[in-house]
Amino acid sequence: MLKFYFNGSPNPTKVALFLEELGQPFEPVAVDTRKGDQFKPEFLKINPNAKVPAIDDDGVLVFDSNAILLYLAEKTGKFLPSNTPQNRAQLLSWLMFVATGIGPYSGQAVHFKHFAPKDQNHDYAHNRYQFEAQRHYAVLNDHLAGKKYMVGDTYTVADMALWGWARMAAFVMNDEAVAKYANVKRLVDEISARPAAAKAIALKDKFTFKAEMDDEARGNMFKHLSTKAA
Repeated sequence: MLKFYFNGSPNPTKVALFLEELGQPFEPVAVDTRKGDQFKPEFLKINPNAKVPAIDDDGVLVFDSNAILLYLAEKTGKFLPSNTPQNRAQLLSWLMFVATGIGPYSGQAVHFKHFAPKDQNHDYAHNRYQFEAQRHYAVLNDHLAGKKYMVGDTYTVADMALWGWARMAAFVMNDEAVAKYANVKRLVDEISARPAAAKAIALKDKFTFKAEMDDEARGNMFKHLSTKAA
């Protein structure tokens, strides 16, 4: 049975959405990153980058959420657009746009908005990542004008990849930004209304994860701070 290493953050949640949409059994394995589970040797054998999510598909190890989505889609033949060169190109382009743009810039925007120490460089970094997050969302919003899904009229892994972060857009940016990107919000709302989305979000509630962002959690989540202190 496929083992799914996860927590409740955006990248694992989009993989959880795929697995719940698929409707086949899988074994969820909690990785509590605030406790440092991602640095345990047994997990590093699965993902040497010490990040969630990762999967062990009967000995086939895959890490990075977008790689997992593409692997599972191609393995199962599910949640892919019709097989034409144009659709394949669009799927890969938008999936990589989420992988290299939406995810990293959203993550950094969240870090500097909610968690980073307030030093003399904070305002510059905060403004930089807020600008880039909003720029990427504007690209998505323009792309989705007049389109039902990211690739034509088919619900695919590109939509799932987008949903993982875009459902957290208010936390990344603010409520005004969410309203500004109405086409993105429309797609996110549609996906969030799917039964599989509710199951994906609720998966974390089957486990107990550390909630406190205390010194232990900051040391595990933001290793550069502990390295600087040393």
